[in-house]
Amino acid sequence: MTAKFTKLSILMAAYNEEESLRSCTAAVLAAPLPAGLAREIIMVNDGSKDATWDVMQELASAHPETIRIFSQPANMGKGAAIRRAIAEMSGDLAIFQDADLEYDPGEYPRMLGPIIDGKADVVFGSRFAGAERKVLLFWHTQVNKFLTFLSNMLNDTNWTDMETCYKAFTATALKSMPLFSNRFGIEPEITAKVARNRFRMFEVPINYNGRGYEEGKKISWKDGVAALWFIFKYRFSSNYSDPGKVTLDAIEQAPKFNRWMYESVKPWIGKRVAELGCGRGNLSNFFRRHEHVLLTDYREDYLAPLRAKWSEKRNLRFAKLDMTVRDDYRALTDFAPDTVVFLNVLEHLEDDRGVLKYLFDHIPSGCRLVVLVPFGMKLFSQFDKELGHFRRYDKGELDGKMSEAGFEVEQQFYFNKAGRIAWYIANTIGGQKRLTPLQLRIYNFLTPLFRVWDKIAPGTGLSTVAVCRKP
Repeated sequence: MTAKFTKLSILMAAYNEEESLRSCTAAVLAAPLPAGLAREIIMVNDGSKDATWDVMQELASAHPETIRIFSQPANMGKGAAIRRAIAEMSGDLAIFQDADLEYDPGEYPRMLGPIIDGKADVVFGSRFAGAERKVLLFWHTQVNKFLTFLSNMLNDTNWTDMETCYKAFTATALKSMPLFSNRFGIEPEITAKVARNRFRMFEVPINYNGRGYEEGKKISWKDGVAALWFIFKYRFSSNYSDPGKVTLDAIEQAPKFNRWMYESVKPWIGKRVAELGCGRGNLSNFFRRHEHVLLTDYREDYLAPLRAKWSEKRNLRFAKLDMTVRDDYRALTDFAPDTVVFLNVLEHLEDDRGVLKYLFDHIPSGCRLVVLVPFGMKLFSQFDKELGHFRRYDKGELDGKMSEAGFEVEQQFYFNKAGRIAWYIANTIGGQKRLTPLQLRIYNFLTPLFRVWDKIAPGTGLSTVAVCRKP
């Protein structure tokens, strides 16, 4: 499947590159691009002490429709300049380009090919992957290979060139990663966060015309030592994506908890099941075992890995469905489910009443709705806000809104009573903003105890479940 893109943003950070910037820009402007793809060049002057900014202004005046320029207040480092360029870009594709000609812009079609073909979200251009190449500095090469090896070992990847400048992305993937490195740590940071996000990754061979230090190469042994720290730091950081995705990934570390949630709603699940807001597939892994299943989400970056993972499952369908967009419900109508289930989804929607009415209008009579939401506004915390929650539901609120939409409420019960205590301590009092894999592994270990607690303990839970039916 070929993906449709309209504009490539070429991101150039420059520090003291007055001698090479004109020729590099000429090569970038002349570089071939896939058909139908426009280009913009985002240049960021990183506090240069030479005439780099003057050259940028000259180039922008000559090509105002293509080149946009920005200047950092001081020399802040390549990573900081790249972050600025990302913030300013308007394309739906992006590629990093150093402001010298170590990397050949003629490689753009090769770099972009796997993304254009719909096979990748991220492509690295490797200087060591089987292409004809210039002979490079021995120790510089060995350090690169060692850092790549260490990064691969920790992130479970098999790149051949983690430190390459040439990295191409969909804008969606690139902008979804919070980046913090100011200098050359940007390379191991991006590599770790690409892996943690589980983007579709490709690598292609490229030619490389490496400079020596006397020719202006700026990376030094100090940056290599710093890279060691960044490889470890970003592999184990939980700040690699938005809090929602990080939380879903953490929950993946708790299979016993996920099974408990599924088994709590299983008695009301039929044979034709539509899961709305499937996310990373933690619960879909159970729902997919029913006879006919439709998995939906509004985020294509969630759906694409699930499509690839379960491509051989003939009982599965996938559809992009934004629950706030009425026309998207056609996929649900066409599927004609006997059960619609969405767990930890409704609280993310500002107009939950409108969504329930959309559902009522687009599912067949007799179809059952099974909904799990967080319970108790007294527990509402900063973590709820980070996750994009508009509310936690108080007693009678969820079933009341379902009745208002036209559904007949059959059952309402509480789920995860022990979790209510943990949430109050960690989030309401402690101000925690993210769940960590370690916390979820501990919770997973204690899940058998919590299941018993739910049966015998009085009171409410961290979540509430409502089951209803369209008459």
